[in-house]
Amino acid sequence: MNVDRFNSEVDGKPVSLYPISNNHISCYITNYGARVVSLMVNDKLSTQLDVVLGFDSLEGYINADEQYHGATVGRYANRIANGRFTINEKEYSLAINNPPNSLHGGISAMHNQVWNVIKHESNLITLEHVSPHMEEGYPGELTTQVTYELKGSDLVITYKAKSTEDTIINLTHHSYFNLNGEGSGSVLSHRLKINSEYYTPVNQDTIPTGKLNLVNGTPFDFTSQKEIGLDIEEEDEQLTFGFGYDHNYVVNNYEKGQLGFAAKVNGDISGIEMEVWTTEPGVQFYSANHLNGNDKGKSGQHYSKRNAFCLETQHFPDSPNQNQFPSTALLAGEVFHSETEYRFKII
Repeated sequence: MNVDRFNSEVDGKPVSLYPISNNHISCYITNYGARVVSLMVNDKLSTQLDVVLGFDSLEGYINADEQYHGATVGRYANRIANGRFTINEKEYSLAINNPPNSLHGGISAMHNQVWNVIKHESNLITLEHVSPHMEEGYPGELTTQVTYELKGSDLVITYKAKSTEDTIINLTHHSYFNLNGEGSGSVLSHRLKINSEYYTPVNQDTIPTGKLNLVNGTPFDFTSQKEIGLDIEEEDEQLTFGFGYDHNYVVNNYEKGQLGFAAKVNGDISGIEMEVWTTEPGVQFYSANHLNGNDKGKSGQHYSKRNAFCLETQHFPDSPNQNQFPSTALLAGEVFHSETEYRFKII
């Protein structure tokens, strides 16, 4: 990876590329959007593969059709209906960037901000971003830190945040994974298991209806490991609304603050298995339905529909407007804490 292609400025703030590594895996992080640019993992032949989609220059990220490659997403990951929510009996209006909804924090959200690097060691990096009061419509000055740390063959992501006023928060990581290597084509033969018996169905605007639907007997059943593509073309209203899988799953046996198993995926060619563990109650499975082939990635290959998958650990979409969902409120002075681990091994 050519560091010089990231050494630049955005809005007068310096951007660069930062390596972290250990004896098992290695990673490059940029402070533009606190993004994972590459993640190198050994396959069954002990060949290192880059398992995340992305670009080999800062300009690639700035000019991409898909704006969330590898990014830290917030203040509120996923969708808020009509860009509105109420806290302390006051309604707030957010930027509408996914009509009629607000998506992933809005237009000038965390994914396209320059973060400050406050610690960089051989196997970890901590980045910080301060979001001003009412930026993108959210109350409170929010100070957010994200730490990427390599532990053995695991990528551990830790989030901390604190607000000066009562607000809402929902942070996630948005790498597009392909366990056969980025640029290698479709992931429909990857085998996926999701530790969930329920998902949150959506309406035609991809906002949760408020119900929890059993996955049993539906294309959404990944309780036993199966190929991602096995049921993706079934005639199903939910698959039509999402253009494939783009749904929040309710993690089984969730306990607040406790790390729990959410999902695992096997690369059909590489033999790489990735497990996802999280302290979050939900995980969004997205089958990259909107990659359109316009973006050319690090390997020179174009990223097309279903050339990757995302497993975005999170609280549920539109939770501020749905009281039956776990709360995303962050009170003034309280510390938000969340952790997600992507664990790699060979099968």
